[in-house]
Amino acid sequence: MRILLLGAGGVGSAAAAIADRRDFFDLCVVADYDPARAERAVAGRPRFVAATVDASNADAVAALCREHRITHVLNAVDPRFVMPIFSGALAAGADYLDMAMSLSTPHPDRPHAECGVKLGDDQFAMAEKWSEAGRLALLGIGVEPGLSDIFARYAADELFSDIDEIGVRDGANLTVDGYDFAPSFSIWTTIEECLNPPVIWEADRGWYTTEPFAEPEMFDFPEGIGPVECVHVEHEEVLLIPRWVPARKVTFKYGLGAEFIDVLRTLHKLGLDSTSPVSVRGARVSPRDVVAACLPDPASLGDRMRGKTCAGTWITGTGKDGKPRRSYLYHVVDNEWSMAEYGHQAVVWQTAINPVIALELLASEMWSGVGVLGPEALPPKPFLNLLTAYGSPWSIEDR
Repeated sequence: MRILLLGAGGVGSAAAAIADRRDFFDLCVVADYDPARAERAVAGRPRFVAATVDASNADAVAALCREHRITHVLNAVDPRFVMPIFSGALAAGADYLDMAMSLSTPHPDRPHAECGVKLGDDQFAMAEKWSEAGRLALLGIGVEPGLSDIFARYAADELFSDIDEIGVRDGANLTVDGYDFAPSFSIWTTIEECLNPPVIWEADRGWYTTEPFAEPEMFDFPEGIGPVECVHVEHEEVLLIPRWVPARKVTFKYGLGAEFIDVLRTLHKLGLDSTSPVSVRGARVSPRDVVAACLPDPASLGDRMRGKTCAGTWITGTGKDGKPRRSYLYHVVDNEWSMAEYGHQAVVWQTAINPVIALELLASEMWSGVGVLGPEALPPKPFLNLLTAYGSPWSIEDR
């Protein structure tokens, strides 16, 4: 296996550190628009090579794949670059993995009731081309989406005979010393998913939308994190899980906290969430890019972070024994552990481990497929077993 890892930010650099300890691949090319970042990510790793690439250019991505005889492309940049990377991988005859799907566009007239262009629609529209080429595009194989989808498939296969709701719930008790406001993940992506109309799926209705931050609920997260208020946000699981896992309802709620929600609402009121460039003293800049530039790089916060992050899937329905069942399948990472063990903060590390495991499963042929698939389309047990073997076990809590 010869991997092209696009993006040497927090998640990409953590993925390189995790993959470096495994022997399933021959070469990993880490490419970024900033050559210095790519060089830092590969430093001291013999099977890794740094490269520079414009991820917005499908031809440039394809050329880099051909230059290094790449078999698998791992997209670790923000989702506005999904389609050129996705198309470039197909043109070069490589398989493709990402952790965020192609972007949505709200419904022009009823954005908080009906879907417009949904997350991943542009990629699924090319499914036939990927199948005809005999290549695999595995979408949303981070932690959320990714591990959360695998939990949903495992629950349907092993724990439940009938499912009422699959609800992904994400929460943390992380703090960052010295900062009043310092997101632990890409603010560009966070704004996108939190301010877009959230999507809900129901078996008798299909996909529909609601208002951002709707239906707040207190969810009690395990391992000392405790109760966190969670709200609806737009997320890929709701667009992926119903395609392969039977349930009456699928939701995603994120534990943002009141302060974070207030900041996001203020950014929206001021127009600072916009991606459309504005003129500032003769320069054309995107307001959202300015916000991102003003905040600390999430990858640099690890030494100042304290606490744990939890990603999980809450399932309600009927168990295999015919009795009502409520189960939370989850994965917790302690920032102190991830920093000591890998030198990467918990949120980016928890995201990065999952595509590396997926690549190893594809290399061993324990996972295989063609076309455009989500994680829940593939067997969950090999993935969950390997997650534990990587030294990061998952858990089930029945409530």
